[in-house]
This record gives sequence, C-alpha cells and structure tokens, in this order.
Amino acid sequence: MIKQDTLEKQVKIAFIAIGSNLGNKKLNIELAKFKLQNNSIKIIQTSSCYETLSWPDPRKPKFINIVVKIKTILTPNELMLACNKIELEFGRKRFKKNEPRMCDIDIIDYDQKIIKPNGSVNLTIPHPSLERRNFVLLPLFEISRNWKHPIKKVNIAKLISFLKDEDLRAIKQI
Repeated sequence: MIKQDTLEKQVKIAFIAIGSNLGNKKLNIELAKFKLQNNSIKIIQTSSCYETLSWPDPRKPKFINIVVKIKTILTPNELMLACNKIELEFGRKRFKKNEPRMCDIDIIDYDQKIIKPNGSVNLTIPHPSLERRNFVLLPLFEISRNWKHPIKKVNIAKLISFLKDEDLRAIKQI
C-alpha cells in the first residue's frame, strides 16, 4: 500500500460555482451548499446571487448563480467526485450539454493549481472557460477581489474588463 503524501491532505482553498435554472433555484443552491458542507468542505465565503440568461439558448429558463470560497482537505479529484455526486442527487443527467438543470457545480480554482485531464480523470482547473463567463467572474470578484488566473496571471478585475458590454448588461445581482 502506498502511503498518501501528508502535504496532499493539508487544507486547501478553492472556489466553486453553483448554478440552477430549474425548480426553486435559490433553494437548490442553498441545498447544494449544505450538501457540500457534508463532504469535508467548509464554505468560508459566499457571493450574492446573480441572474443570467441561459446559454447558449436564452429562451431556456434563466440561471441563478453564486460562487463560494471553500476550505477542504479533499484532493481535486475527490472534490470533483463530491460535486458530481451532489449534481446526481439533484437528478442531473449529462445527455446533452447546457441543458436546464436543478444543480450545476463547477470547480473554478483549486489552490491556484493548474490541472489538466489525464487518462483516468477528465478534470481541468482552472475551469477552462471561466474568463468568458460573467456569472463566474462577477460573483468571484465580489468575494475575492485579488484573485488571479493561475495560467494567464491576470487579476479578476482585468478579466472582467475583457467581457463584452452586452455580457455585463445581461447579468443582474439579486
């Protein structure tokens, strides 16, 4: 048996985005937060709720999104599995990308690490399209104004300045 590296089990800081566009969206988000905290995850900060149009089809129900800052001893893979398990508990099925769902959980950043998919795990951190997502950047800015993209080395305010005007107008803090 291989002994796990003690450094690997130290507390790490991560940012997770939670969204919902079906059912009681705010309640779904609160339940997802509760379930996260029952999985060796401590939420230390939560953004406000933000409402956005569904993407890529704005005719589908609007989303409510938040970003939470967490502390965890879970590895990135363990954290991803915990998030996926919670999504499944909400009935998420991954038949078609971007379909309406009661719960969507994405790891945005894990301890400023860069993680690319490998043969056994399909995980990319930081989240590959976070810099184009108003519903991630604005809540993330609200709770971590000094956050920097681990790959691009650009701070969150600069990333927000790159968003299109229509993307900035299309999001509303609620």
